[in-house]
Amino acid sequence: MKFFDSLSTTTQVFVVFIGLAVLFMIVFANNKRNKNKLYHRKRRNFRDNYEAKRKEKEE
Repeated sequence: MKFFDSLSTTTQVFVVFIGLAVLFMIVFANNKRNKNKLYHRKRRNFRDNYEAKRKEKEE
C-alpha cells in the first residue's frame, strides 16, 4: 500500500491504533447485541406468542 507506506512511522502507529480501536468497538457492540437477543429469548413464551399472533390474524 503506497499510501500507508508514504506516511511517517508515527502516523502509521496512530492509524493502526485507531483501526484496532474501531474494530474493538464493533466487536464489543456486536457482543452486547447478541447477549441482549439471547437474554430476551430465555424469557420468550412461544405458546403465548402463538396465541397472540393467531388472535391478530382473526381480527
